[in-house]
Amino acid sequence: MPKIIITDRNGSKHELDVDPEYTLMEALRDKNFDIEGSCGGCCACATCHVYIDEKWRNKVKKLNDDEESMLDLAFDVKDNSRLSCQIELSDELDGLELEIAPE
Repeated sequence: MPKIIITDRNGSKHELDVDPEYTLMEALRDKNFDIEGSCGGCCACATCHVYIDEKWRNKVKKLNDDEESMLDLAFDVKDNSRLSCQIELSDELDGLELEIAPE
């Protein structure tokens, strides 16, 4: 079971075991992190916005056009911004580090 390291909106770090069958958004939401996921994970909002740590940017699935369009609607977008609903968890992402973006 992969582990992810999350920095929440208060700056606190958390280590979390996640199910590799989930998306990152589902894992964060189900563990009561402050991720809304209004669209349920179909890339139709930006309420699951996170920042992927630089050393992991090339290890997660590439940003597609739909995700890029939704990020255009988000606040505080950075080069490492992603929608957590578009990141499928796997054993290869064991140790993934991320920060939850501001609301």
